Amino acid sequence: MLVAFALYCRLPFGRLHHRNPDVVRLAESIGRTPSALAMKLTNIASLDPAITSTGRTGLTGASAADRAMWEEMLQDWERFAVESQRAMDAVQVSATPDVEPAQPETAYPVGEDRESRTTARIGQRFFRAAVMSAYDGRCCVTGLSVASLLVAGHIVPWSHDERNRTNPRNGLLLTVLHERAFDAGIFTLDDGLAVRVSRKYAASEDRYFGESIGRYEGRVIRLPRKFGPNREFLAYHRAHIFQG
Repeated sequence: MLVAFALYCRLPFGRLHHRNPDVVRLAESIGRTPSALAMKLTNIASLDPAITSTGRTGLTGASAADRAMWEEMLQDWERFAVESQRAMDAVQVSATPDVEPAQPETAYPVGEDRESRTTARIGQRFFRAAVMSAYDGRCCVTGLSVASLLVAGHIVPWSHDERNRTNPRNGLLLTVLHERAFDAGIFTLDDGLAVRVSRKYAASEDRYFGESIGRYEGRVIRLPRKFGPNREFLAYHRAHIFQG
């Protein structure tokens, strides 16, 4: 179950099928058929409000154990990231490059021990993979799909909320430029998930700024297939980070 949940978090919704090489490889590692694992993945999808709210239902065979693990995952994303990675390691399964590209490491507070740093690194990799899969590997503002130029950015900054550092609903997939701009409060998202550029910068005569950021004012982002951005996190960003 941990392995299946880990794969669900790492794969886009449209790739939860028995012909996907990642599903085939993982199914062989755990002694299941690709069809059985694909069925488990779509049962998990039926528990995801981001899936069901759009009319997609997955299958309807989610068990009580599936529901319990879903709730556990939502309550403690960091623990889930660590435990699911251990489960993947136990069956000697590693993520493929297109599912989990490299992510720059975050600076850790001075004095953290090796175990804490290892946990944080696992959490970062999980967060990156989950956000990448939610947005199908495309920047939610520009649509860019070059993985090396994309960052899984936090809505509530990493340093502001320890509990939600690995929560994919606290993430947006953005280009390096747009992630830095969002982190600096140059733009935010309103409740309708439309881009709002700070008035401090909106009137900028810098041509590149206008073409790369200003032009997106009022545009709704590319909506994720799962793990949609949490409205409370967006409200926090508008109140505490946005330079509006």
